[in-house]
Amino acid sequence: MNTERVMTIVGAGHAGGRAAQTLREAGWTGGIAMIGAERHLPYERPPLSKGLLTGEREAQQCQLRAPHAWRDDRIEHVVGKVQAIDPQARTLQLADGRSVAYEALLLATGGHLRRLSIPGAQLEGVVGLRTLDDAAALAPRFEEQARVVVIGGGFIGLEVAASARARGCRVCVVEGAARLLGRCVPAAIAAQVQALHERHGVRVVLEVSPVSITRSDDGALAVLLDSGEVLEADTVVVGIGIEPADELAREAGLETARGVVVGETLESSVAGVFAAGDVAVFPSRLGEHRIRQETWHNAQSQACVAARNMLGAGEVYRETPWFWSDQFDRQLQVVGEPALGVREVVRDVAGDGRVYFAFDGGGRLVAASGFGAVSGFAKEMRVARLMVERGVAVDGLALADPLVKLKSFI
Repeated sequence: MNTERVMTIVGAGHAGGRAAQTLREAGWTGGIAMIGAERHLPYERPPLSKGLLTGEREAQQCQLRAPHAWRDDRIEHVVGKVQAIDPQARTLQLADGRSVAYEALLLATGGHLRRLSIPGAQLEGVVGLRTLDDAAALAPRFEEQARVVVIGGGFIGLEVAASARARGCRVCVVEGAARLLGRCVPAAIAAQVQALHERHGVRVVLEVSPVSITRSDDGALAVLLDSGEVLEADTVVVGIGIEPADELAREAGLETARGVVVGETLESSVAGVFAAGDVAVFPSRLGEHRIRQETWHNAQSQACVAARNMLGAGEVYRETPWFWSDQFDRQLQVVGEPALGVREVVRDVAGDGRVYFAFDGGGRLVAASGFGAVSGFAKEMRVARLMVERGVAVDGLALADPLVKLKSFI
């Protein structure tokens, strides 16, 4: 690594990689350093819980770009761990003793897997899923009739459960809350998702938590629940979320709040330091509060805006939250912030699909959540997404009428 001041990115995942690419596309001709703890070049995470586990995709198909593209763009990929940031001197200290002087800095550090804090959580066969290496280690365990217990009924846990069933495993999902998917989706969609999994042979156990994990005499894992039930497993997959990796920012004196707090340009409380992706806590478009998003769309869109602003563009981040999840032969999509809704309008779409529109107390459309066969509702969700993004005024009765074309509202 040379000694010139370079555009530096801490984190070589999706957000970090896309930001590096955007810096070149935006005209930066100087050095770019992309520092990450993983040996892999930037890749996309959605396939980790789906195609990589079912065998439908290979690791190289997850790469953000071909390896030669990084070389051609003169983007330096540094495998290492950043020990400290000195915002005043604009330098980074790496764990191996190297120092990096930066022109502007992007924190795209993502998050750390949350771990179970119960006896037996460190046993072999109790695994998490966050990286390509995690997926590579987990996929061979999904053999026909293998017993898989998934701890956590969020999106990752449910996608892993669907992938395990596709491989012929016997699967049980354990969720401590009264329903799946927390407050991410309307209760009706959570019930439909649960029914979908149960139709495909997944056992779903709600309102219980694991107490301990032990190794049985026959080598199996035994998961003791607080209900008293014991689940036997060959593999236990822990999918209870992540903790934002904001420790570097916190230690450097940046404002943090379970993530790096940024303004509308994605710049942190310290000039010249930006944040994007899973670690960024940013202003909501739909209220006065701040939010953090762990989605492909957020990593992609924030990376591009942050990179241009590292070069002085002063661009305001205006994207509306949006994500999707593929499970079995169904897809779930959410745009906006369903938690802000106080009134709901339901619209039936082709096949057995439905879209749930959420309105706040002032009658403003703040979210749309859809669930169904992709071919049936994807087109409707594209229009629903535009409606939320544009903040269109809409009559609830007309919205619920499937004879009124959704396009007519925009």
